[in-house]
Amino acid sequence: MERQWGVYIHIPFCRQKCFYCDFPSVAGRERYESGYIDALCREIMVQGALYRGKWGTPATIYMGGGTPSVLPFQLMETLLKTLQEVFALPAASGERQKKPVEFTVECNPGTIDLAYLTLLHDLGVNRLSFGVQTFDDALLKRIGRIHTGAQAREAMELARAAGFRNVSMDLIYGLPGETQAMLVHDLETMVSLQPEHISIYGLQLEEGTAFARMQEMGKLSLPDDDMIEAMYDAMTSFLPQHGYARYEISNFAKPGYESRHNLSYWQDVPYLGIGAAAHSYLEGQRYENVREIPAYIEGIRSGSGVRRQEEAMTREIAMEEFAFLALRTARGIDRRHFEQRFGVPLDAIYADAIAKLKRQGLLAEDAAGVRLTELGMKYGNVAFEKFLL
Repeated sequence: MERQWGVYIHIPFCRQKCFYCDFPSVAGRERYESGYIDALCREIMVQGALYRGKWGTPATIYMGGGTPSVLPFQLMETLLKTLQEVFALPAASGERQKKPVEFTVECNPGTIDLAYLTLLHDLGVNRLSFGVQTFDDALLKRIGRIHTGAQAREAMELARAAGFRNVSMDLIYGLPGETQAMLVHDLETMVSLQPEHISIYGLQLEEGTAFARMQEMGKLSLPDDDMIEAMYDAMTSFLPQHGYARYEISNFAKPGYESRHNLSYWQDVPYLGIGAAAHSYLEGQRYENVREIPAYIEGIRSGSGVRRQEEAMTREIAMEEFAFLALRTARGIDRRHFEQRFGVPLDAIYADAIAKLKRQGLLAEDAAGVRLTELGMKYGNVAFEKFLL
């Protein structure tokens, strides 16, 4: 039975762990790369083939990390050819397809060259996501990035030369020592490069990161709340003025270039996670693969299994997730979709929450559904709490 679904592939390797990063990734583990890709390809050939047989070709494939572009050329080639074979992908991303698969690979600007990007393009990848974060060299060093501002600018030139016509770039604001003027300069630089998509996030201090430890020791100087709010306001004003429509709290795109893969996360679409620490959402339940790289490799080789079910998805939890994930998007919660999914009208469950948030100016409502206002986007966590049952 053909249905919409996606595939996430996790590459847990980095050259250097960024100081803010709490994603499951490691630096200095090159000795595991070959064994990991072998295990990854085996999981793709078993689990990928299983779900392709059930649901047809996935609508989206997303390779994230970590830093996928740190993989050596030959290992990346092996991985991409396995994906081509299992999912019947085109031989090149430029080939005409009736329903093209959106195939994204995350890249660090300091790890790529034209030959590497050409390999990606020629083996079916049609979308790149560059982790830029800032173009300021001093800030890049301060947050533990391995690339320079010049390399970030050059990355777009290389992407275009390799044939890519769908490129995303990431920014982070609220960095140590950053000012509003520095953020505006980053925004101006980024839009001058004309990526099709921009993701921009406020810095979060996550437990276990280098920045969290520095904060505990009083060694991290961050912009104050007023400055963060001014940066947020500058960002949300600047990008729409330059042709980037906000379609999700942290994501802006030129028309037609919204990330289909990320939208699937927010729109209750199933996805298969491949690799160590990868998450899956299948048949209404969530799963996580084992996190440790050696345990993942051994579990695949021995056939003992690597996937573990997370907390059982009750009806209440499913409703909560459906609601607050949909609210992240500009479209919001679709009434018809909610009722089809749960068999009850949206207002039968959330009438009080909707009424209260409307009074606060955080939520807008019409016949189709409910969605956050601009103020609601700014204070999303306040709105999300009201949708917890």
